Amino acid sequence: MHTAAGVEACLPIRSDMDLVWVRQHVRQAAARLGFGLVEQTKLVTAASELARNTLVHGGGGQMAATHVSSGAAQGLRLAFSDEGPGIADLDQALSDGYTSGGGLGMGLSGARRLVHEFDIESTPGAGTTVRVTCWAGRPPRPREEV
Repeated sequence: MHTAAGVEACLPIRSDMDLVWVRQHVRQAAARLGFGLVEQTKLVTAASELARNTLVHGGGGQMAATHVSSGAAQGLRLAFSDEGPGIADLDQALSDGYTSGGGLGMGLSGARRLVHEFDIESTPGAGTTVRVTCWAGRPPRPREEV
C-alpha cells in the first residue's frame, strides 16, 4: 500500500517556460528523495513528455507532485491534468511508435516505459489525467510484450 505525504507542489502548465519549471522541480524532488542520476533522468524525461502533451494537446493544465512511500521505499507521483479535448483512442495513443508530432517522439508509450507505475484517464471533450510514479532504487519495470 502506498502512503502519500501530501501534495508537495502544484505547478501550472501554460507556456514553454512552465515546462522548464516542471522539469526543474521534478529533478530536484527526485534528488531529495534519493533517486540516482539515471532514475532522475528517466523521470524528468517522462515528465517533460507528459507536460508537453498537457500544453500542446490539452491546451494547458497542471502537474501535481506528491511524495509517496511504500514501506521503506520512497517515491514521487506526478499527475498531469488538463481539460482539453481528451484522447479519442487510448489504445492507439499508448501504442509504440504512435506520435501526433511535435513532442520528444517517445509518446505516451515511451513515458510509460520510463516509470514504475502509469495510469491514464481520458474522456473525449472533458480532458486527460496521466499519473506516473517512480520509486528510488527500483529497477525500471520490464517492457510489456504486445
